Amino acid sequence: MVVLMLLAVHCIYAQGNGTSTPPQPAVGSRDVPVTSVAGESWLSHLHRTLAETSMGKTWRLGPPATLGEETSRVPLEISPLHATQAVTLYGSDLYRLNCRGCHGESGRGAPPEINSVINPVRATSVALIRERMKKSGMDVSRADAEELAGQSRAALLQRLHNGGQDMPPFPHLSEAEIRSLVAYLKQLAGVPGAEHEQLGVNESPIRVGEQIVKSTCHICHSAAGPNPGPQQLMDGAIPPLETLTTRTNRAEFVRKVTQGAPIVMGTPPLSCRGRMPVFYYLSDDEVANAYMYLTFYPPYHWAVVDPAMSTLVPRKDSRGRTEKNRRAHLGSVSALSSPGS
Repeated sequence: MVVLMLLAVHCIYAQGNGTSTPPQPAVGSRDVPVTSVAGESWLSHLHRTLAETSMGKTWRLGPPATLGEETSRVPLEISPLHATQAVTLYGSDLYRLNCRGCHGESGRGAPPEINSVINPVRATSVALIRERMKKSGMDVSRADAEELAGQSRAALLQRLHNGGQDMPPFPHLSEAEIRSLVAYLKQLAGVPGAEHEQLGVNESPIRVGEQIVKSTCHICHSAAGPNPGPQQLMDGAIPPLETLTTRTNRAEFVRKVTQGAPIVMGTPPLSCRGRMPVFYYLSDDEVANAYMYLTFYPPYHWAVVDPAMSTLVPRKDSRGRTEKNRRAHLGSVSALSSPGS
């Protein structure tokens, strides 16, 4: 009986598709280990080109190549102290960093390729299940509605952790981050009482950068590989994240991501309007954090999605530091900057 009602709920939700209160106190997530991005892009995994997908697109492009260059307000130097300063992210922030590039501001995606998150989230609400079922002429008990909602919650969490056929997994998100994100998804979907569940998570800036790179940049950009030439770029090649910090400085990267910038392509090489979308909803500081993350944690060459034991391989970065050295460096800075030091 419950199985039949679950199918009915999914069918009903498939057909349809303010006021804020103070969020709950922030919880800590700064002990979550930061790891380097690795493996092919999600588009490469799906064997799709940028022209064939809505993934990772904001539908805004940068300025034409004829316009003058603008300078960014972000300083060029990266302060090691900045890497350890705590910031508080809420579910709305986690959604921006991890989900909005594909699902959009409203969460409705770009069907049929990118499904809406709204109805699967509404299916986790007992009140909304009973309301929908009643409107369809099917009365359901609260106990049965709670069982259906529990199954929908499990399916939602499974999708966030493990991904799906077209959706990448998010193994880098902690349980606290998942809870905060789900609370915001409920608010976005109009689940009653969701505004009281909003939860903040304390993060380091480098952790913020990790989320942007792994959840947004890595959709289109593979972690490692050769840097494409002008004609390869014209033919659709996408530069790897590995060469990013050698191709641009931090200010140039921030401008490219938040405002757009021309790119040299073709034969003969000419300055052209870039194909990369402008991620206008990311702040300068957040994008600078992504650059800092790629600097301290260079991408891996190995074809793994998210190496859980990244410290086992003593790969050196451009400054000759291994993963262990980088962690020790950031740890010493953190100790010096903590109260009472």
